[in-house]
Amino acid sequence: IAIGVFFVFAWVNLVGTLAGLVLAHPLMATPFVVVTTLSGLQGFDMNQEKVARSLGARRLAAFIQVTLPQIRPSVISGALFAFITSLDEVVIALFISGGENSTITKRMFNALRDEIDPTIAAISSILIVVSLSIVLLALLLAQGRSAGAAAR
Repeated sequence: IAIGVFFVFAWVNLVGTLAGLVLAHPLMATPFVVVTTLSGLQGFDMNQEKVARSLGARRLAAFIQVTLPQIRPSVISGALFAFITSLDEVVIALFISGGENSTITKRMFNALRDEIDPTIAAISSILIVVSLSIVLLALLLAQGRSAGAAAR
């Protein structure tokens, strides 16, 4: 995929630019967002949005007030998948970015290849701590919700 993206971006002069890097990452993350959001929409009752529309709500208002709250977990999951995929993607960054327009993963890869630096270990430790913190926070929130639902 990275080679294909590289050739297309080279053809339109986006290699080595920030715009090319910003466009390349959503290409990799879009399937994750689509799959998780579609799974949330399969459990959604479309009649509720139709009722909101029949009561005078515009399409955008009906989507924001009725549909989005019901599919919010799948949208958040898709956003997290997209973020993690983008953060982890070093191959596309190697092909597309250049100069000052590079990602932290590309700089880490180059630093591992070229020099021995304790900064990489520090950044890796920070990424692990942030990842574990997000997982623990999600577990605590889920536990709080289940306890709150059991109390009702």
